[in-house]
Amino acid sequence: MMESVVVIEEAAELPDLPPLPAELPGIEKGAELPPLLPLPPNVPPNIDTEQVAPTVYSVISREGVGTIGKRIPLLANHFKVAVNVPDATFFQYNVTVTSEDKRNIESKGIKRKLIDRLYQIYSSELGGKSFAYDGDRTLCTVGSLPLDKFEFKVLLEESYAKHSAESPCANGKPREETKRSKCSFQSNTFTVEISFAAKIPLRSIALALDGVESDANSQDALRVLNIVLRQQAANRGCLLVRQSFFHDDSRNFTDVGGGVTGVRGFHSSFHLTQAGLALNMDMSTTMILKPGPVIDFLLFNQNVREPRNIDWTKAKKMLKNLRVRATHSHQEFKISGLSGKPCIQQLFSMKLRNVDNSNGVQTVDITVFEYFAKHCDIQLTSSAYLPCLDVGKPNRPIYLPLELCSLVSLQRYTKALSPMQRASLVEKSRQKPQERVKIVTNALGNYCYDDDPVLAACGISIERKMTEVEGRVLETPKLKVGNNGDCFPQNGRWSFTKKALLQPSQIDYWAVVNFSAKCDTSYISRELIRCGMSKGISIERPYTLIEEEPQLRRSDPVTRVENMFELLISKLTREPKLILCVLPERKNCDIYGPWKKKCLSEFGVVTQCICPVKITDQYLNNVLLKINSKLGGINSLLAIEHSGHLPLVKDTPTMILGMDVSHGSPGRSDIPSIAAVVGSRCWPLISRYRASARTQSSKVEIIDALYKPLDNGNDDGIVRELFLDFYESSQRRKPTQIIVFRDGVGESQFNQVLNIELNQIIKAYQHLGEVDVPKFTVIVAQKNHHTKLFQANGLENVPPGTVVDTKVTHPRNYDFYMSAHAGMFGTTRPVHYHVLLDEIGFSADDLQNLIHSLSYVNQRSTNATSVVAPIHYAHHAAAQMGRFMNFDDLSEASSVTSEGNVPIPELPRLHSNVKSSMFFC
Repeated sequence: MMESVVVIEEAAELPDLPPLPAELPGIEKGAELPPLLPLPPNVPPNIDTEQVAPTVYSVISREGVGTIGKRIPLLANHFKVAVNVPDATFFQYNVTVTSEDKRNIESKGIKRKLIDRLYQIYSSELGGKSFAYDGDRTLCTVGSLPLDKFEFKVLLEESYAKHSAESPCANGKPREETKRSKCSFQSNTFTVEISFAAKIPLRSIALALDGVESDANSQDALRVLNIVLRQQAANRGCLLVRQSFFHDDSRNFTDVGGGVTGVRGFHSSFHLTQAGLALNMDMSTTMILKPGPVIDFLLFNQNVREPRNIDWTKAKKMLKNLRVRATHSHQEFKISGLSGKPCIQQLFSMKLRNVDNSNGVQTVDITVFEYFAKHCDIQLTSSAYLPCLDVGKPNRPIYLPLELCSLVSLQRYTKALSPMQRASLVEKSRQKPQERVKIVTNALGNYCYDDDPVLAACGISIERKMTEVEGRVLETPKLKVGNNGDCFPQNGRWSFTKKALLQPSQIDYWAVVNFSAKCDTSYISRELIRCGMSKGISIERPYTLIEEEPQLRRSDPVTRVENMFELLISKLTREPKLILCVLPERKNCDIYGPWKKKCLSEFGVVTQCICPVKITDQYLNNVLLKINSKLGGINSLLAIEHSGHLPLVKDTPTMILGMDVSHGSPGRSDIPSIAAVVGSRCWPLISRYRASARTQSSKVEIIDALYKPLDNGNDDGIVRELFLDFYESSQRRKPTQIIVFRDGVGESQFNQVLNIELNQIIKAYQHLGEVDVPKFTVIVAQKNHHTKLFQANGLENVPPGTVVDTKVTHPRNYDFYMSAHAGMFGTTRPVHYHVLLDEIGFSADDLQNLIHSLSYVNQRSTNATSVVAPIHYAHHAAAQMGRFMNFDDLSEASSVTSEGNVPIPELPRLHSNVKSSMFFC
């Protein structure tokens, strides 16, 4: 995911882009242009597009495989599965669990314990059947149970000493004068109902592999098999994260800082492939909170040395709902909050027997500190002047001193990692390819899946070796650079050392602003000018260098940006072509978002943000690549693109769209998602793009604003402006072919991409007055999967350009794996491309070559990117425009509408000067 470019940024661009040079491919002089012009924004369309019935699309099947490229023997982490009882049938049952007071039980942990206990007691009533249980509402058996419906009473006994708020000492033996609110051994009776729901024949898998049945029928059988894997992991005490399983073993823990630990585990799931049923097994990593003393965790989490420096407001938010174990009693509790006063001052009411030994009781107020000293024989040392953990209920608190509490292991951390944490995780968790092969193969043997009673009843056996598959290494595309030079990437990498940019920009009037107290902006500007000369970029001396006033550095980010802009405008005599902004922090700087918004949305000027740790020629080259792209220049082109010989693109106006949705921080459902789409421009080039973005409902993946009709008949959707820009930048040619690259959707959403998103794109096109709809090719790129490719006869990663479209791919659908980039560290993860629709009619070789080539056109990189550039650009555009707004403040200030929904704030629109720029580079 991370490229080698070391600059922190995605930035802006300039108004009038320089015209393409005459030698670049374009429309022949004197060629007849199509008569139709796009409708002006304020003119309604001639046709009522809402009346046109949308086309219903379905995912296409594979018609062939690629043939070109150097053959290479590979291994894939798919293990062949044999089914020796193909006629077996799964019977699915619904499970409901209720307590004695008729409440439905939702806790998966309690439900699993109940089902385990039920099986121990009532195995004979269930016909001795083994089953797979998902911990929720589904239980499956091979063959039927004796009856279609059962109701069992199950006694679940939990051994613990539960005390009232009056007695937080829970060592099981409080002093005689205290009164226990509950006995130390509590019994609860639950009602478990099991009722028949459906039959799922295992044969549906074989029929799907043969093409007789659809995938929908086989997915139920695969789901049951995957439940078996999850159940086995749950029985071993693993943390379950979908189909990944993590053991509580400190040997698998990696400290990444901030009280967060990476834990290594394994992903395991069944899949249908061309070679048959297979088990995909891979290493996996998730984040957990560092187990151990709560005080130590808070010190790590807030990066402070002493407990007195802890921010308790942040601590309360961080600790809420976490599980702790009281070290003096070995009980587990869930944290509900913190006490309002320190332990030595926090009072609670405790009931005591009367001194005369009568049956009466008296209530006295006592501090938590005093209670533990007098009644538990525990002298508190480090937490006497710290708040207590509240592990009770709102109206009945239970206070525990911090020093007596430790965080329970395997509690997931779902927030986004900081750049430092992510870098630490990558550094510590990477594995070389052959090391990964060995670990995964050994793990398969250790899990002993063949011995599982449910899998054994199906006659399932799993091979112990990885699948052998043939790959093909595509030819590396040649690049065209400045001075009519050729560039030949080696191992997916190239350099501009001693090379000029293909179309360099000229920077005659620019400024530098400095928010950092550590940078010498005069030196930076001199070095940038020097390095620019070697790349063909003519850079004059900056008109002004502005340093932030020291007294403003403690102001809030928006105030700092506003003050800097006031000072900047007072110094300038005209609009600058570029503003170079030096930030005080390299990653997640809180000035970045307000500064970008000011430049790109309000002022309309290209900006480049930097925060150099060490100024080297490589660093400056990377900065210049981004600046040149934002200013409308071109760093390099594919040689075949430069000469105008791209297959199926050169003769027909072709537009490329890249689409992605950014969902913000995990675990935050109140922050809107950002949908971004980039569209190619200046046909027949495929290296120039512009972007558009909108907000939408939180965590919603399908984009809903591609076409957005307004009450006045206009379209305010994303793709309208991209269509108009393509038309204006491509010598008034309309796209008659559109290639859509979509990132971030799973197989269950493929039909929504075709029948919601694609139909929105078509409506937006028709809204411009068009009747003839372009031909579409729709491709989904998936990066979050667990298929890995390894060289069968080598120790290194697969070479860049490796493609696999046989054996481990889908039995019918059109998909393939491609590793376009060079894996320099760890093990390469290929991108899984799914071709959902291909009306254009690419051959397998032509499409794979196009996708491979699009990994070499990213203007901000000198590496082949793992996924095609349009998707990279869409991702960067969404991330950058998402920083325009402080959604944390918005979510707190948002008022609830009459319908009870929080309104979704709209993103500020880009200024007309920069809206067509590659600001995201």
